[in-house]
Amino acid sequence: MPESVQETARTHLDRGRACLDKGKYDDAIVEYDIAIALDPNDAIAYTNRGIACDEKGEVDRAIADFDIAIALDPHDAIAYTNRGIAYRKKGDVVRAIADFNKAIALDPNDAIAYINRGNAYYVKREVVRAIADYDKAIARNPKDALAYYNRGIAYESEGEVDHAIGDYNKAIALNPKDALAYTNRGNAYYVKGEVVRAMADYDTAITLNPKLAQPYYNRGAIYEDKGDKEQAIADLRKALEINPSHQLTKNNLESLGVTP
Repeated sequence: MPESVQETARTHLDRGRACLDKGKYDDAIVEYDIAIALDPNDAIAYTNRGIACDEKGEVDRAIADFDIAIALDPHDAIAYTNRGIAYRKKGDVVRAIADFNKAIALDPNDAIAYINRGNAYYVKREVVRAIADYDKAIARNPKDALAYYNRGIAYESEGEVDHAIGDYNKAIALNPKDALAYTNRGNAYYVKGEVVRAMADYDTAITLNPKLAQPYYNRGAIYEDKGDKEQAIADLRKALEINPSHQLTKNNLESLGVTP
């Protein structure tokens, strides 16, 4: 390939990365299309275009790009990790785990692959394995808030509420704007009977992300338990507005004498 064509392809590859970083997925795909047309053997361009397609929800198209990237470069751990993520989104957990295994074999220090394999194990209800993978991810990157958050969910599912709260604390310290972490910590506090702390976390979650239904529902349920009907209805109505298909919210409203 002439050097000028290769340089042009790299320019479009760089532009695609910049668009990808900014969340401009359509623009990124256009740039990767051009880069691939100029250099059809660039595995990185296929991997990155696959990531952009996956972010757009075009999972099958993403997998097709990861397939090509892996065929061009069988040692591309990033392509295996991202194809595994795409397979998990499709519900194909077995293929997802196989890809994460391959990514980890190629790059044993890839914390992201461990997190995602942990997620896949959690979906399979292999919670002990999931926690072990989150442990490995944290050992490799102690500043990854997502690893702590996901391990907290796994601990909570096993009834280890104090361990879960400890992990949510770390996740929040690393990412103080994570509304989901506050929501889940609030749930854990509620399980422990620490209702005041639970309510404070739901308040914070709602402030950080007013479009998240779960903290409204949880806070509304607590108000209902406390006999504060007016506040309960307000929160439950807001939760239903955000998530109209949530049956539990409808049930709670009906129990309060309100037609959903």
